Amino acid sequence: MDTSDILKRVRRIEIKTRGLSNNIFAGQYHSAFKGRGMSFAEVREYQYGDDVRDIDWNVTARYNRPYVKVYEEERELTVMLLIDVSNSLDFGTIKQKKKDMVTEIAATLAFSSIENNDKIGVIFFSDKIEKFIPPKKGRKHILYIIRELLDFKPQSKRTNIKMAVEYLTNAIKKRCTVFVLSDFIDDGDYKNGLTIANKKHDIVAIQIYDRRLVDLPNVGLMKVRDAETGHEQWIDTSSKALRKAQHDWWAERVEKLQEVFNKSNVDSVSIRTDEDYVKSLISLFAKRS
Repeated sequence: MDTSDILKRVRRIEIKTRGLSNNIFAGQYHSAFKGRGMSFAEVREYQYGDDVRDIDWNVTARYNRPYVKVYEEERELTVMLLIDVSNSLDFGTIKQKKKDMVTEIAATLAFSSIENNDKIGVIFFSDKIEKFIPPKKGRKHILYIIRELLDFKPQSKRTNIKMAVEYLTNAIKKRCTVFVLSDFIDDGDYKNGLTIANKKHDIVAIQIYDRRLVDLPNVGLMKVRDAETGHEQWIDTSSKALRKAQHDWWAERVEKLQEVFNKSNVDSVSIRTDEDYVKSLISLFAKRS
């Protein structure tokens, strides 16, 4: 992809995701991810999108118009995007690839964060740390992140979530909100790493998956290839037993993953590539508010 194509795609994604963050997520992001019980800093006049729970009723009564309390952390929250760039994300059968949806969701969260004057940083990971973009503010920084999301070429194909969350715990000293965007196709044990990371930070898991991992189409013989190992084989999708085995495998995987999130006390949402991620994010935000 040449530079002009990348810039056009960056612009398209900016227009779409900035609109979403401005019009849909305005107050919800604020109330879902701003800290509570932090040190009081100041009061200011109420603005559209502010959480009504923050209204200072004494000051409001004195000046006869609404004022809200501002807490120290609320004036500058740090958001980290922990983004899986392994080869399994380069897959999609219905509407778009998993990595395309990851890019849009990441961009939407990034614009939501700068609307609230927060810093945002990114860690790209496979089974190694591929790239670390330190947290900063501003539109220019967001556009750089989106450009990297579109054009980044990882060195490794595989996934190691345990390594990624351990790196996060060590690299980011100040408490922050962390969105882990991945398909979570990783057979390693990362529960302890996730638990430790979530005690230091506020972790939110966003799983992106494709419908064909849940239900195989009945199209006869099909050649399948593991994106991370390169292993290829022919399967007979006309076999009911095979399709049921695939469905059961996925159901078991989802159950185990949810168990990991529950035990780690991590909020999570699963989004299919042919679904509207806006509804899923709104539901996630509402659950945390």
